[in-house]
This record gives sequence, C-alpha cells and structure tokens, in this order.
Amino acid sequence: MLKLVGVSKIHLAGEVQTTALDRIDLAIDAGEYVAITGPSGCGKSTLLSLLGLLDVPNSGEYWFEGQNVAGWSEAKLNTLRRGRVGFIFQSFNLIEELSVFENVELALEYTGTPAAERRARVGAMLARLGIAHRATHRPSQLSGGQQQRVAIARALVAGPAMLLADEPTGNLDTAHGDEVMRLLRDINAEGTTVVMVTHSPSHAAQASRTLHLLDGRIVVDALQAAA
Repeated sequence: MLKLVGVSKIHLAGEVQTTALDRIDLAIDAGEYVAITGPSGCGKSTLLSLLGLLDVPNSGEYWFEGQNVAGWSEAKLNTLRRGRVGFIFQSFNLIEELSVFENVELALEYTGTPAAERRARVGAMLARLGIAHRATHRPSQLSGGQQQRVAIARALVAGPAMLLADEPTGNLDTAHGDEVMRLLRDINAEGTTVVMVTHSPSHAAQASRTLHLLDGRIVVDALQAAA
C-alpha cells in the first residue's frame, strides 16, 4: 500500500536546517496496524504527515497505492488524499461553531457525496461510536472522551483505507484512552490500515508492528508477538 525509498525531510528555520527524516526506507501493507514510537523531536509526526500526504519529502520516493507522489503539488495531494486517508489528532481539532453532526459531516462535503447519503452515513457512524445522542451538541459541551469519539467518527465516515492517529490518547484520562485504543483495534480488525504515533509503550504493544525512530531514522522495525 505504502512504500518510502530513501526519504529525507529537512525543516528550515531562518538559516538553521534540521533533518527531521534521514533516508527512511519503509513499506506498510494494507491492513497493518503500525505504532511509531521514539523521543520527542525524532521525526514521528513528520513521518505521519508524509504518509498522510500532508507534506512532501525533500528527497526520495513515496509510493502511495502504486504512484510515486513525491514532488506532487498540494492540490494534487489533496485530491488523492480525499476519502482515502483519515486523521485523528491529540487536540481533536473540532470546530466549536458546528454541532457534532456537522463536524462529522464536514468530512463528506468535499467528496461529492449527496446530502441524503451524507446524513445517513453520519447518523450511522455516530450511532456506532455511541454518541448519536450528542449529535446536536457543540464540542465544548462534551467530555474529552466524547470529543475524541467525534474526531474518530469524522476520520472514519468517508471509509478511508488508512487511518493515521497522532497521539490519539494524549489528552485523555486512562479510561477514555483505553476506550480509544479498543476502537482502533476494532477498526483495524475490519481491514483499515492504522498507523499511530504514541509515547505509550503499552499502547504501542497493541499494534501488530512497532517502528522506533531516533534522530530521523528507523532504528527498530519489529513485529509484535500475537496475543
């Protein structure tokens, strides 16, 4: 599904250059559940952004579903990403002026999905995640766990082949964090590829494969023992 070949990414801040990723080689097959770990500043979020077509490498190749997308324009990447990749962030990134229903529906408004189908799909997704009764509420009226459920619903409603999660439990207490992890396992069991950045060793252990980054390079790429 995905393949990086010799990928490097350099960030510029004035005259200072920082190598975020250094000649990364990586392949991820459809249906895998991959955890990315490592200390702060090692390149985890940069790698996730590249995998999700939110950024492009300075050098190397990125093969996404059979196409080398390195060097593509932002507009072309947006078109390719739409409906194929879902994102979950630590900060939820919900729009306060919109209701729960409208926040989730927003993910479908750029896909050409007819209004009636959008309403049906959003309703079904909210019901699946146990938040249908909060459909008319604003994000500030929800608990942190409920807000993350809304963010997951928004990421999944278009039926993406790949779900990217950047510290999805970072702003949650233990109980709600465990709930999100169960949802990710269920999503993966249904066939969706999941790639998650996490600082939690226990959460990383729930993935089927773990990548450990250090100084912009993959230093460990290990399959987990089956539970």
